[in-house]
Amino acid sequence: MAVDPGSRELEEFRRGDQGRPLVMFQILRFSEGGRERYLQYAAAAQPILMKLGAQILYAGEAGAPLVGEAWDGIVVTRYPSRSAFLQLLADSEYQALSAQRRAALREAVMLPMDDWPGR
Repeated sequence: MAVDPGSRELEEFRRGDQGRPLVMFQILRFSEGGRERYLQYAAAAQPILMKLGAQILYAGEAGAPLVGEAWDGIVVTRYPSRSAFLQLLADSEYQALSAQRRAALREAVMLPMDDWPGR
């Protein structure tokens, strides 16, 4: 399973930008020893996120599921807009970290969520 979106997915994501805040919900399954590598990546990525106006709402262990498959971690990040997330992916500092993220993960699901109008 891919851990990063492809160009087709990113283009669809870009077309959905309405300038409203975005919450990116991620569920993660770590590779062998990946939890520690992911925590190092996350600490290094934090200043880049802050520079873009993004905020980590939750990052932590995934509990035992009531329904469905078990996952290792969950990260919920709020971005000022979809374009801010795309700026993150284009940032040279972030690109240098992305290999560490990929090495840490066996699987990931990234679910972009737009706020409802008026929220």
